[in-house]
Amino acid sequence: MAKESMKAREVKRAKLAQKYAAKRAQLKADGDYVGLSRLPKNSNPNRMHNRCKITGRPRGYIRQFGISRIQFREMASSGLIPGVKKASW
Repeated sequence: MAKESMKAREVKRAKLAQKYAAKRAQLKADGDYVGLSRLPKNSNPNRMHNRCKITGRPRGYIRQFGISRIQFREMASSGLIPGVKKASW
């Protein structure tokens, strides 16, 4: 389980990225790299991590399902994800 502070930090980064998206696109189109460097560092969407929607785990993230590999395995074993058969794990 991820710390609440780490989850909150990701939410903050997402809000900043959304807030400055239009301004960032305009500065990039104009080629104003000095203006880009003056924007907050966390407003860059590259700084965001994909996290599991259930546990908040940043590693082993399966983008198609939005969860970590561990949660995927548990949910598939209990039959919560349709169409997934247990092969040999």
